[in-house]
Amino acid sequence: MSFLFSSLAFLLLITTTPSSPATATATTPLRHGYYSATCPPAEFIVRDVMRKSLLSDPRSAASVMRFQFHDCFVNGCDGSMLLDDTDTMLGEKLSLSNIDSLRSYDVVDDIKAELEEACPGVVSCADIIVMASRDAVSLTGGPNWEVKLGRLDSLTASQADADAIMPSPRANATMLIDLFAGYNLSVKDLVALSGSHSIGKGRCFSIQFRLYNQSGPGRPDPAIEPRFREKLMELCPMGGDESATVGLDSTPVVFDNAYFKDLVGGRGFLNSDQTLFTHPLTRKYVEVFSRDEEEFFGAFVEGMVKMGDLQSGRPGEVRRNCRVANGGRRPAEEEHLPPAFGLARWI
Repeated sequence: MSFLFSSLAFLLLITTTPSSPATATATTPLRHGYYSATCPPAEFIVRDVMRKSLLSDPRSAASVMRFQFHDCFVNGCDGSMLLDDTDTMLGEKLSLSNIDSLRSYDVVDDIKAELEEACPGVVSCADIIVMASRDAVSLTGGPNWEVKLGRLDSLTASQADADAIMPSPRANATMLIDLFAGYNLSVKDLVALSGSHSIGKGRCFSIQFRLYNQSGPGRPDPAIEPRFREKLMELCPMGGDESATVGLDSTPVVFDNAYFKDLVGGRGFLNSDQTLFTHPLTRKYVEVFSRDEEEFFGAFVEGMVKMGDLQSGRPGEVRRNCRVANGGRRPAEEEHLPPAFGLARWI
């Protein structure tokens, strides 16, 4: 729990400084149609690559969609999470929250390569994340929406920042409410954006504590529906393969409101999911979204747009390679490796 309390303390620090992603404004205001003159096919290219990626690896949608969360919550939407480590910088890819849940960085590499061929040096990696996240949702059955663009890419990244800010799978609703409030995101935003777990899978590692120790040694979280608990214990036995994966909801390849129906039935995968139904402030939204998919879709879009507005106001650039700042280069031992090397192999 000390990790979570330290993350909240760090959050309070960054949200009261001029560089806070929740309070600072970018030099260039974000707007719709930002690339209409400089790179007209930009959004088409992003969607086309995302579509091809889903055909070859349906699981890529969930990871790419969550890129926006993991990027925007750490010093604003600036593409910092895409930077590889260098000799002088530990980036965000190896932070606990990212190494455990993100993959498919190669999809962004592919998008960037296509955009650089069509419009060299024009479209930022930060904007690619926002466009690709939107497309990952809409291409799996969720809503579509118009995104505001014009972000710059960060010049650096920090694993320590990501570790301090991103919530643990064990986080409870109170902690999540406080975390989101620091970014001017409401309780409704929190619940709707948690619906990102409508697609994708989670590792057994993430629920070992919940299944076997949450209520004391050998005792599970009492909020888990008994038959669902038995199923999870079969899939994730104590001492078993912690890298094995389980769907985050009952329809893990379709973006729908089954996630909320599962929470109502006590079948949330993560503690941070199920806690949304046990807390009175979040429970009412879980119930509404479980009954009304369109209401969920509308609230999700609103939350994604608000989250996409988070900016650090720090100096930036349009990277030519999303993995490295324009003035830098990869460590020598990695230069021979293909673009997909690194965290793409992780669940």
